[in-house]
Amino acid sequence: MLKIRFSKTYIIEAGCDEAGRGCLAGPVFAAAVILPEDYRNPGLNDSKKLTARHREVLRRQIETDALAWQVASVSPGEIDKINILRASFLAMHKAILGLSITPSLLLIDGNRFSPFPEIPHHCIIKGDSIYMSIAAASILAKTHRDKFMLDLHKAYPEYGWNQNKGYPTEAHRKAIAASGLTPWHRVSFRMQGQFKLGF
Repeated sequence: MLKIRFSKTYIIEAGCDEAGRGCLAGPVFAAAVILPEDYRNPGLNDSKKLTARHREVLRRQIETDALAWQVASVSPGEIDKINILRASFLAMHKAILGLSITPSLLLIDGNRFSPFPEIPHHCIIKGDSIYMSIAAASILAKTHRDKFMLDLHKAYPEYGWNQNKGYPTEAHRKAIAASGLTPWHRVSFRMQGQFKLGF
């Protein structure tokens, strides 16, 4: 079972994580979640280790049970301007800023973060497999982004975003080669040599 708290004494902790950082298309999403002090949910885990159905069940539980939660995103155009790493941090900042409760500590999944004004943070590698609040943020970021990409798929069905969610699968790359880029593709990945098929 995941750990409940990072601090030995009670302070308000917000777990933060992002989704969609490695995609060729779509926004990057991030979530911040503050859970109750004595929260227990044995089903919580890193969103990548859960099925889509399980993530949806947990999303509803988290949004009901959390003391506060927020999801935010940064567009492909902004990603191209500031790069994906900074865009991931910006999405997390936006999520934190949108919380209805101000946390005293931020728990960040990963090894880097751009400090948020006046709130200390700890970066935790694979934090979504260690702390409940980060796992909860991982699930919210993933499920909200997946829903966004499913909606986009209706306008651009040839790219298979209902399946690949914008990630660089072979089918997605072939669709780009055949149909070109959409306004939702991240042009900066092309400039960085990320595309090896079609362009």
